[in-house]
Amino acid sequence: MLAYIPSPSQGVWNVGPFPLRAYALCIIVGIIVAIFWGNRRWVARGGRDGEVLDVAIWAVPFGLIGGRIYHVLTDWNTYFGDGPKSPIDALKIWDGGLGIWGAVAFGALGAWIGARRAGIKLPPFGDAIAPGILLAQAIGRLGNYFNQELYGDRTDLPWGLEIYERSDSSGFTSPGLIDGKSTGVVYAVVQPTFLYELLWNVLVVLALVFIDRRFRIGHGRLFALYVAGYCLGRFVIETLRTDTATLLWGIRINLFTAAIVFACAAIYVVIAPKGRETPAEIYHPGSGPEPELSEDPVVGFVEDDAPVSSKTKPAGTATKTADSKTRPAETTTTTAEAKTETMTKAPEAATEVAVTPTAEAQAAEPEPGETTSAATEPADVETATEATPVAPVPTPEDTEEPETGAPADSKLDTAAKPYRKAKPDTTTGGDDQTV
Repeated sequence: MLAYIPSPSQGVWNVGPFPLRAYALCIIVGIIVAIFWGNRRWVARGGRDGEVLDVAIWAVPFGLIGGRIYHVLTDWNTYFGDGPKSPIDALKIWDGGLGIWGAVAFGALGAWIGARRAGIKLPPFGDAIAPGILLAQAIGRLGNYFNQELYGDRTDLPWGLEIYERSDSSGFTSPGLIDGKSTGVVYAVVQPTFLYELLWNVLVVLALVFIDRRFRIGHGRLFALYVAGYCLGRFVIETLRTDTATLLWGIRINLFTAAIVFACAAIYVVIAPKGRETPAEIYHPGSGPEPELSEDPVVGFVEDDAPVSSKTKPAGTATKTADSKTRPAETTTTTAEAKTETMTKAPEAATEVAVTPTAEAQAAEPEPGETTSAATEPADVETATEATPVAPVPTPEDTEEPETGAPADSKLDTAAKPYRKAKPDTTTGGDDQTV
């Protein structure tokens, strides 16, 4: 059983004339993971597929440049002072040295440019990619493991990291040689601060996912939580590191950076709008995807060019049309004078019914030659209020029963009027219905 964690024997492999660097591979894998996962989260929030990659084309180069600028500025003496490197080495990004603070700041600037070109609002976009960015940082910390860098002070803890002496092709030996190979000689057993940061980043990622699902926060607040969570862990881990860094009043400058950025992120979480944006709110006006038309019918929606259908309904029922606000509720036409009951013929037997008018009806009986109007059904929706004239009252000659087998009147075949039985004669006690 190993007492300590061993370091890799080397961090660079030469494939022909091209060096394959573990540090660069870890960064590339982290970027791929961040884009893939961020795209899935962005689509789940209502964004278009592939937009995270479009924005990453701007954010990644800006982030690499910003990370390098921050590293050079905070380690100025290493390249432009009494340090072991020359000014030209400041451009050799493959030798390591990326400040996460500059990478996030410049990466956000590049993301803003890419998002602006795509019509995307930056706060909801940042919420979608925040867990993926922090997971990419955790993967990138493995590159420090292969480079034997960013470790802490000597320790005898069981999880201490063994740092080996490395030698290059010229015979130069140092534990800080990135291109060298291990000699097998243990230089020191130190605290693996890069591993602490890796594990802390993974824990914050899990916390961000839980908070996002549980509370559905938005408006950039999840991204601010990512920044605050990272700064909190980085502040503690920075106190354990012993690598060379710029000091301000005897304190590592990254401690000041972590404290200030943490305070700003915490304030933003408090003052930012609560809740989460709707899919229509994650884009600038006029830049979001067009709403998809559903093939399912929508209740209450009528096409402008669709024909208006009319169905025959029993007399006296109300017919509603598109302009029902300007038409009567019912299409039944009545007259004040025609209060007497009319006689209708049944379609099958063509039976005539005689009705004995009451005293009130006799007073309102029309003069000979006049016709009464009964409730009729409109032939079309547009002429729903027009009344259909009723045939004259039949004469006694028409009351004769047709001969057996005689064909029925063709008009009776098309009759669809409701049949009503005559009222009994209250005067004689008999029934005036003709059978």
